[in-house]
Formats: sequence, structure tokens, C-alpha cells
Amino acid sequence: MIFLSRPYTLRMKRIEERELRRLPSRDVERIVRVIESLGESPRPTGCHKLATGDGFRVRQGDYRILYTIDDEARVIEIYKIGHRRDVYR
Repeated sequence: MIFLSRPYTLRMKRIEERELRRLPSRDVERIVRVIESLGESPRPTGCHKLATGDGFRVRQGDYRILYTIDDEARVIEIYKIGHRRDVYR
């Protein structure tokens, strides 16, 4: 999935699209809003750099969205979406 017409292009792996569909619909709406806002502001208030690797995380309720930022290409790659107890495994 690719979101265009923002300062940053958002990319998401297909497996994460499937994971997103499995979540409760009320949570999906909120998570999608957060993902879309990353295109405008890739380092929003509340985002944290991960200790391992060059990724970032942002939370939405009990869920975490893990992503990387390529400032040169202006691309955000979302590589993991999941419940806080499972997402870092």
C-alpha cells in the first residue's frame, strides 16, 4: 500500500496490511489516522527512536506502529503493526 500527495510517501508491507485488517475496526480507524499523519510529520510528538536499528515507534492505544524514515528519498516504511505485548518479538 502506498499513500501519495504528502511531504513523505508512506509504504506498508502487504503482511502488515493483512494484520491491520485483523484488528478491531475501531482500532483500525485510529491506527490509519496515525499512519496518515506520519506522511505530514514523520517524527510527531510521542514518537520514540528504537534502541535497536534505525526505526521509530509511535503508539495508538495498546498498539504500536514501527517504521523507518528515509529523509533523502522522503519515504516512510511501516514494517510492523501490532499489540504492545507482541510487536517487539
